[in-house]
Amino acid sequence: MTDVSGLSIAILGGTGDQGKGLARRFALAGHRVLIGSRSARRAQDAADSIGAGAAGGENAAVATEADVVIVAVPYEGHRALLESLRAELAGKIVIDCVNPLGFDKQGAYALPVAEGSAAQQAAEVLPDSTVVAAFHHVSAVLLMDPAVHKVDLDVLVLGDDREAVGIVQALAEVIPGVRGVYGGRLRNAHQIEAFTANLISINRRYKAHAGLRITDI
Repeated sequence: MTDVSGLSIAILGGTGDQGKGLARRFALAGHRVLIGSRSARRAQDAADSIGAGAAGGENAAVATEADVVIVAVPYEGHRALLESLRAELAGKIVIDCVNPLGFDKQGAYALPVAEGSAAQQAAEVLPDSTVVAAFHHVSAVLLMDPAVHKVDLDVLVLGDDREAVGIVQALAEVIPGVRGVYGGRLRNAHQIEAFTANLISINRRYKAHAGLRITDI
């Protein structure tokens, strides 16, 4: 397994539920975690609520400072944010966990993305970064619950760079109970993003926080 113990992690959108949950788990695992937001004050407030040495700052500042950057922003602001940080993200592994979803009276549904998926959009916007898709199906409720010590989940990791995929798989596995599982090339990320709508439907029907487990590996 790849050694990721010394990597610092920035989370753009770290003030939202999913971003803050991931930040908390990585901080508890001993990583230096930087929460990004348009507002440095809001980012620091989120970091203070997590504790475990997390720090906050404006998006550009934390993107520059960290070794690995996770994008956990709402889809509607996805492209604009990445375009604004192209220089800061150059040369870095960028983990995209954005799910392009819409909601109506019938529930969640997948939105079409011209590039194929949010992750492919990120790769197009960030030609000098290495984009990997992961962490789409992790329950923010479980990540934030101090009573949950192990998260029963496989994180599907998709990408075109084998070394970067291995690093992201190893980062997933610093969260107790989680496995990082290779899920294919980045061109297949749309299936992973869209499946989130199915999980939302499952969780609403059964009042659960369901994730995925891949069998026979």
